Amino acid sequence: MSDERRTRIRFFLAFWLFILSGVAFLDRTNLSIAGLQISTEYGLGNQRLGWIFSAFLIGYAGFQLPAGWLAARYGPRRVLTLGVLWWGIATGLTALLPSGIAHAVLLLVTIRFALGAGEAVIYPAANQFVARWVPLEERGFINGLIFAGVGAGSGLTPPLLTWIISTQGWRAAFWFSAVIGLIAGAVWWFAARDTPEEHPAVSQSELREIRDGLSYTPVNSKTADAAPSISLRAILRRRDLPALMFGYFSFGYVAWIFFSWFFLYMAQVRGFDLKSSARYSMLPFLSMTVCCLVGGALSDRLTARYGLRVGRCVLASVALAFTGVFLVLGSQVSSPQLAGVILAGGAGALYLSQSSFWSVSNDIAGRSSGVFSSMVNMGGQIGGAVTASLTPWIAQRFGWTTSFALAAAFAVLGAICWLTVHPERPLDA
Repeated sequence: MSDERRTRIRFFLAFWLFILSGVAFLDRTNLSIAGLQISTEYGLGNQRLGWIFSAFLIGYAGFQLPAGWLAARYGPRRVLTLGVLWWGIATGLTALLPSGIAHAVLLLVTIRFALGAGEAVIYPAANQFVARWVPLEERGFINGLIFAGVGAGSGLTPPLLTWIISTQGWRAAFWFSAVIGLIAGAVWWFAARDTPEEHPAVSQSELREIRDGLSYTPVNSKTADAAPSISLRAILRRRDLPALMFGYFSFGYVAWIFFSWFFLYMAQVRGFDLKSSARYSMLPFLSMTVCCLVGGALSDRLTARYGLRVGRCVLASVALAFTGVFLVLGSQVSSPQLAGVILAGGAGALYLSQSSFWSVSNDIAGRSSGVFSSMVNMGGQIGGAVTASLTPWIAQRFGWTTSFALAAAFAVLGAICWLTVHPERPLDA
């Protein structure tokens, strides 16, 4: 009778990765919402604030490879739990900085670098989970669900943290972020296991369903345990890896304009007050959430009907091309309200491609996708680190229209890169 019991534990764990993804972006975007208050308190200015944004992303990018190795070696359960604990400590340390402290910029840069290093584990660990738990035909949607947490976390951040900051001060917002993260991490520790075989709640029917789906992964094995290990040398010889890394560099460059500067752009350039800026700053992230889910489901459907090249690559290429169009149009319209809506459309178009980057890592590298995806993700975070500091510099000298135009150019280059990717050709050991 137990064989006939049907469970869907993988969907609950994927949903909790959605929660952790949202918490991660709550922790990393709280600085942009509190940026005006923190900049005033410590006398920073936009350029120094940009250094602090970049410090997070440099730490995040620099620890991608170790994070991918740790996730593959020790499993997503332990690695992600320790990572969330790290985030909470780093976020709490930010709140503990006193107003008159010397070398505030250096301390904030150091703390945000440490936060980035800790957060580096989340998506390589999540990708390792997908490779072990999720059948091929569900990977687009599951990756879309996980990364929808990006939009959800970032979208809820502006109104929620704005309310906390306005009533309790910016430090209370950081304490809130830290506590929420620790709670979410504790739930993950108790609920998750590294493989479906280890989970006591997974039924035999679900286990067979997972294993049957994994038999279609590129590793060409009947079980994940029989899958050959993929060497780092084989990964580095992959010709489309540089294209994926640059494509994700472009993705990260565009995305971090929204994560680090959009709130301030709406307040300082478009003339919105704090509450209106927070409200309009929600739009890109709500758009990201919806489009990430739609993109993942669409990727699975197109893959089933037309194959991996169309379902992953063509979809991502078209989405990035539309992103460029929206960025150019949104930055040039005179109406602040219309600009917010059009730019939000650009954020949504961008996130139609999100699932493809991570599903392709599973398609190509199988059980080694934690390492492979960490290399791709490194490109995205370098792009984010560049835009965090470069965007205000360009805006100050050439205007915000130029900043968005450069982002649009990167989006188009990313679209071209996707046309050279071949997920239907898996790595061999």
